[in-house]
This record gives sequence, structure tokens and C-alpha cells, in this order.
Amino acid sequence: MKKLILILSLLSVFVIVAYQFKPVKQATNMIVGSIEKTNHINEDSLTIKSRVNIPEGYKRVDYPKGSFEEYLRNYKLKAYGSKIINYDNTDYFWQGGHIGILEIPVPSNGLQQCADALIRIRSEYLWDNNRKDEIGFNFTSGDYCSWDKYADGYRPIINGNKVTFSKSASKNESKANFYNYLNLIYMYAGTLSLYNELPKINDAKQLKLGDMLIKGGSPGHIVMICDEVINDKGEKLFLLFQGNTPAQNVHLVKNLVDTTISPWYKLEKDAVIPVSNYTFYDSKFVRFK
Repeated sequence: MKKLILILSLLSVFVIVAYQFKPVKQATNMIVGSIEKTNHINEDSLTIKSRVNIPEGYKRVDYPKGSFEEYLRNYKLKAYGSKIINYDNTDYFWQGGHIGILEIPVPSNGLQQCADALIRIRSEYLWDNNRKDEIGFNFTSGDYCSWDKYADGYRPIINGNKVTFSKSASKNESKANFYNYLNLIYMYAGTLSLYNELPKINDAKQLKLGDMLIKGGSPGHIVMICDEVINDKGEKLFLLFQGNTPAQNVHLVKNLVDTTISPWYKLEKDAVIPVSNYTFYDSKFVRFK
């Protein structure tokens, strides 16, 4: 009898507390609702543009055919469900943050990390579109290293923070030598050099395909905008892809915070923006020249 009375008393207390904290239940329902995923994914599609559906009320921002923006939007993807593979052919430890793997090889040397992957994508575009004279990047020291000079045989002589260039190789404009050049850039450039070198985008309303969310540093991180939609109010949403450390497949990331629009993102300058397994706490944006 005493046990029954105790149980009834506890139930009464629970009912009273539950009633008093009714807003908590409402908040819980909101959280549960936000976890319900909206299906923006076409699993049988093999490009960024066709893999991800446009959210209701939005339309894609148009860009000229042949532009870097259209190049990114139509980048080829591996089959849906493909894993992120590290440079040494091992599985990346976490497979929960992506919805697509880009068809870009990962060198076995381990050099093509987060900034390097985006440098390669930009450089490949310039190469494929006969704009090779525009391929060039600053080292972290601030010294500019162009593909043209490298192809002509000039190589850096690095002494601490001092860099000079000397012609020490024969002229070689081959694609294989181009990848040798990129390996050099991977070694001496990174998020810090890109942040210092590239133009800053101070108004998030001006962001476009190809712009990058960046934290310059050692370590830092960087991701690239690869698709863009806009609604009648002028509000934009973006898709993002990233490389990572260790060197691994470039992948199209989920939005793990707002699953109702995932994989689309809202981007704001100076905001806290979690992207896959990295959080940008003071978001800054840059653009390739």
C-alpha cells in the first residue's frame, strides 16, 4: 500500500512539473521537427548541379557558359555513397558529413590537403580553358610563383623565409610537369598565403560561386562555394565542397546544423558556421583573382 501511494505521489509530481514546463515540450517538438530531413538529394545523379535539388522558392543564379562558376556547378561526382578515401588508400575516419565525392584524383604523396585541393581545381580550370598564364600563387613567404616561370625552368631557392628563383631546369610545358609545379605550390602555400593574397569579400550578399570561406592559419581551413540559389527576397543559399587533412577526396558537404535545407548553407560574414567536421568561428571570405 505504501509503495502504491508513493508511486501515485510521484506520478502527480511529474504531471504538475510537465504542465509547468509545457514550453520545454514545444521546444523539444521543434528540435525533433528540425531533425526531419528534407530530401534535396538525387542519388542517381553524377554532377553537383544534378545531385542537389533547388529548395522551394529558390532558383539557380545564372552564369555564362565556360565560366569558372559553371565549371564548378557541373563538376563530376562519383556514385552516391562513395567513401572519402585518404591519400594512402585508407578510409577517412568519419563518413557522416558528405553527400558526394568529386572526380578529382588524390596524389599518393599526401600533399593535396584542404587549400591545395582548391588550388588544383582552380588551376585545372585555367589549364583547360587556355588561361595558363594566369596560373600562379604566393608562397606563405609572400613570393609569387607562376606556372609560366616554372615551365621555363625557374626553381625556387629557399633559405629560411627568403626565396629567390634561378633557372635550373630545361623548359617543360607538359601536363606532367604542371603537376610537379602544383606539388611545389602545395608545399609552400596554404590557407594563410591564400588569405593574405586573395581579395576579401566583405559583403556576404556579394558572394558567388567559386568564393571561399576561409580561416587562414597553421592549421587553418578553407571550403569553396560550388552552387548558388536565390529567392525573390534576394536571399541566397550555397553548396560547399572541401578537401581536408590528411589529403583525401574532395567532397560535397552536408549541412549538419540546419538539416531542413541541407546540403544548402546560409552564409554570413563574421558568423559561426560549422561545416562538416570543422567550425569557422569568425567567418571570412576570399575570391580567386
